[in-house]
Amino acid sequence: MMKTDMEIEESIRKQAESLMAGKPTMADAIGIEFQLLSRDQVVATLPVTDRTVQPMRILHGGATVALAESVMSVGALLHLDSDDLTAVGLEINANHLKTVKEGGQITASAEPIHIGRKIHVWQTRITDQDGRLISISRCTLAIIPTER
Repeated sequence: MMKTDMEIEESIRKQAESLMAGKPTMADAIGIEFQLLSRDQVVATLPVTDRTVQPMRILHGGATVALAESVMSVGALLHLDSDDLTAVGLEINANHLKTVKEGGQITASAEPIHIGRKIHVWQTRITDQDGRLISISRCTLAIIPTER
């Protein structure tokens, strides 16, 4: 669902609103909320709740990677000018540097490293509610024809 207070770059507003108004996704299921959508940066938050923790009640690395891939994929999609193309992840890596306890919140900020016709590379820095770096991730995305 589209947040009314989300900041959206004006030149991509129509595309971004269409993208965010689609059917529910994994991002919705685990509580990801997009804060900023632009071609140069995508920012989203994720609460550390019972949906995103390990049995030890700390943030699950898979939830961190899901957040990272979500912001990088949306970023890549915002660079595509045709409904005939989509972006899919080819490779993702993450280095988890610190833990976050249940009740916290993390914020992902993704920026493009390379925007090509067939390949995009994005990097994401994920921080906790106190601004400490907890994870860094990089994703290579393939630009392919949309399946109909």
